[in-house]
Amino acid sequence: MTGLNAIFWMFVILFGIIGAMRGWAKELLVTFSTVLALFILNVIETYVPFVSQSLKANPSTLFWLRAILLAGLVFFGYQSPNLQRLAGSNRFAREKLQDYLLGFVLGSINAYLFIGTFWWFMADANYPFKFIIPPDPNTTIGQASLDLLKRMPPVWLKPPAIFFAIALAFAFVIVVFL
Repeated sequence: MTGLNAIFWMFVILFGIIGAMRGWAKELLVTFSTVLALFILNVIETYVPFVSQSLKANPSTLFWLRAILLAGLVFFGYQSPNLQRLAGSNRFAREKLQDYLLGFVLGSINAYLFIGTFWWFMADANYPFKFIIPPDPNTTIGQASLDLLKRMPPVWLKPPAIFFAIALAFAFVIVVFL
């Protein structure tokens, strides 16, 4: 049996390697798409009566709504950088070691945002999959997993922090990418 925290850190390293290969500009768009997904989910869960009342009573259905929206926006974040404007200019070319390192760091941050948020959604829904069991707080691995779960993005990236994050993301896109 492998602890969820070990799987989480494996994903962080894997996403970091992918980020180093893709480049920092493309990874930054994925970061922004994850922040946008958290913002949209926060708005939906707060201001849409059907979700805030009906779906919160059924944690499994709420998990699937959250997971599909998060995965969809992250998927499009990974696909969207193929725009000719980004691909045609040498502005975001990866030529130096620092570009690869920045891509690795941003890829790791994306893993933290995406996998950490997905894990938090599973924990909030009481682990809706039969093959994933909740961490046991009586073991050191389980305690480490629960401590790590307390530091995931949905815990600290809520209003007003999410509003500042989304404003910063869109300001950065307008200044750097346009």
